[in-house]
Amino acid sequence: MTTTSLQLPERPRKPRSNGITMVIDPGLPTSYFCDVVESHGSLFDGVKFGWGTALVTADLERKIASLKENRIPFCFGGTLFEKYVRQGRFDDFRRFCSLYGCEIVEVSNGTIALSNSEKASYIEKLASEFTVYAEVGYKDPARSERLAAPGWIEFIREDLAAGASFVIAESRESGRSGTCLADGRLRVGLVEELISSLGPDRLLFEAPTAGLQAYFVGRVGAEVNLGNIAARDVVSLETLRLGLRSETLEQFD
Repeated sequence: MTTTSLQLPERPRKPRSNGITMVIDPGLPTSYFCDVVESHGSLFDGVKFGWGTALVTADLERKIASLKENRIPFCFGGTLFEKYVRQGRFDDFRRFCSLYGCEIVEVSNGTIALSNSEKASYIEKLASEFTVYAEVGYKDPARSERLAAPGWIEFIREDLAAGASFVIAESRESGRSGTCLADGRLRVGLVEELISSLGPDRLLFEAPTAGLQAYFVGRVGAEVNLGNIAARDVVSLETLRLGLRSETLEQFD
């Protein structure tokens, strides 16, 4: 960061366990992706190759090489995990992640019929080899809306007990499911119960929109963990964390 006399929140050095920014790659052009990693890699903590894009990304190896060169861990989307599990190929998924040198794996049940206890059993199997990010919440907005706060809290605790390092609170890359309603409004009551019951340190809130990012930074602080961040928003989010945008300017003095 550029030297300044301004008083700004102190951000922990990488690798950090709080204030995580997880970028999503939905299939970015390779040169653009590598430029973002080179230019702004100091500002984010990991990359998720969204859903099943890893299998159709022609330059996946080149993208991964760029991440490794800049010491940025990565994972493949939880939906890809679910596809492997649905076809009874869990061991192939583990080998696939190992082959590409993943440090992180994402384990979810947002689409397939997989109970949270079954999901937790996969977390246990993977936690000895990888850092596991579990995900709670469903891709379908109506189904997700039926999952009330006590269910979220139960599932999150089960995932953490199984060995997950962080639990992702679903909102999709659109911000229209999970912790959000189908029209994009945040389920504020749900989020407040999650924070008050569990604390924010091991939760990672998906926040693909500027409004969600501003809310979570304003509510939790600069060290909130946020995911599904578009590459174009990396710098903007960091300014939110530092009180350099209007939404948080008066919060961090």
